[in-house]
Amino acid sequence: MARPRRIVLVRHGESTGNADDTVYEREPDHALALTERGWRQAEETGKRLREVFGRERVSVYVSPYRRTHETFRAFHLDPELVRVREEPRLREQDWGNWQDRDEVRLQKAYRDAYGHFFYRFAQGESGADVYDRVGGFLESLFRSFEDPDHPPNVLLVTHGLAMRLFCMRWFHWSVAEFESLSNPGNAEMRMLVLGDNGKYTMDRPFERWCDPESYGVTD
Repeated sequence: MARPRRIVLVRHGESTGNADDTVYEREPDHALALTERGWRQAEETGKRLREVFGRERVSVYVSPYRRTHETFRAFHLDPELVRVREEPRLREQDWGNWQDRDEVRLQKAYRDAYGHFFYRFAQGESGADVYDRVGGFLESLFRSFEDPDHPPNVLLVTHGLAMRLFCMRWFHWSVAEFESLSNPGNAEMRMLVLGDNGKYTMDRPFERWCDPESYGVTD
């Protein structure tokens, strides 16, 4: 099995929805573009990625949203060194279709009280639903490592929740651990690096907004 030396996860740059949440009432979530600031953020991250990858090959998976495609384009990676696949399982959490701002704000308050992992948005998904599809993608990713010519780098261009859930599944974190972590900022990256012991470690943790509160079964 040709496991990659690095698995890099990047959240998209700032989108029009990040800058103004009323835009969800007029445009589909998947169609939201990067702002000028979002393009600059992604370009800065691209400089870092080009330093990390050098002239090594990269297997890239991109969420099907416009903002993630634009983020990837802003990286300016050498097309001769990358193979790119659109991966729908890395999409943003579904919050329903046309979104009323006040209704979404109310549901976010409910989610904060109920729990981000288990709360399901009306006509949308829960964090647990996203965990399941990210887990399905992970199984496909592992199968790709069976190719002896697999590139030494994997790059996922996705969304903040999907990044946290990918790491939750990879490192077997508990729900309580997940609930304590904050989303990365726009165009932030996290890198899983393969060590000499055959295990992956993350280059830096997600920020915490609270201490984990476990039910105690696995303490």
